[in-house]
Amino acid sequence: MNEDPLQIDPEAASIQTHLGIIQNVIQRMSANSTNCKAWCVTLVAAVLVIIADKGKPDYAWIALLPTVVFLALDAYYLALEKGFRNSYNQFVSKLRAGSLTEQDLYSVMPVGNMSKLQFEAAKSFSVWGFYISLGVLIGVTRWIALD
Repeated sequence: MNEDPLQIDPEAASIQTHLGIIQNVIQRMSANSTNCKAWCVTLVAAVLVIIADKGKPDYAWIALLPTVVFLALDAYYLALEKGFRNSYNQFVSKLRAGSLTEQDLYSVMPVGNMSKLQFEAAKSFSVWGFYISLGVLIGVTRWIALD
């Protein structure tokens, strides 16, 4: 591929399409994160209802399994979202500086260390706040409602 900077009008269709693609990916990652939370609540509630129906309160801790799995998946989607936001910002910076190359124009990849981004996402309140609250709810349900 050509590594020479491209002289492209920021309003060009190819630039706008590239930015639109990245924006759509960011929106999908955000929607996936929201869906993780919704599915987690649904599964945890279903597990707790089944356990209550069977009269086995000691099995309430099984509901922690989907909680942990969805926590990891949610953090992964948020890390991807951050990586694509980094990619978007990097692309716009290169466009403004006039250093955009053909490789930049045809590459839609997240930017950043995904492991680090996922760890940072897991530390964000939108992840740990939700899943810790859900874990506490499982514990309260186990000790109060199912006994």
